[in-house]
Amino acid sequence: MMKRMMVAAAALAAGLGMALGPAAQAAQSPAAGQTAKAPAGVCTVNDNGVNYRGGPGTDYPVLGQVNKGQNLNARGQQGNWIMGDLWGGRTGVWIHTAYLNC
Repeated sequence: MMKRMMVAAAALAAGLGMALGPAAQAAQSPAAGQTAKAPAGVCTVNDNGVNYRGGPGTDYPVLGQVNKGQNLNARGQQGNWIMGDLWGGRTGVWIHTAYLNC
């Protein structure tokens, strides 16, 4: 009986997922403060005067700048933006992948 209930619940969940249109699926995408995937390891800034931001995009405020050689413990990624913690600095900052070697 329990196995049938689990199978029925899985089928229902799969059916609901298929019933969602593109707009509803987009609404379930990670919010700005969340990450879509998590890269592992340390990234290094590859240029001088690189902005780090409060979120994954240029519409988020610039919180500061870092220079070539600065390390970042990567904790997540959304699109072309890596979120992580600067060594000896702020945590939870976002830097575009073009300015990082990971």
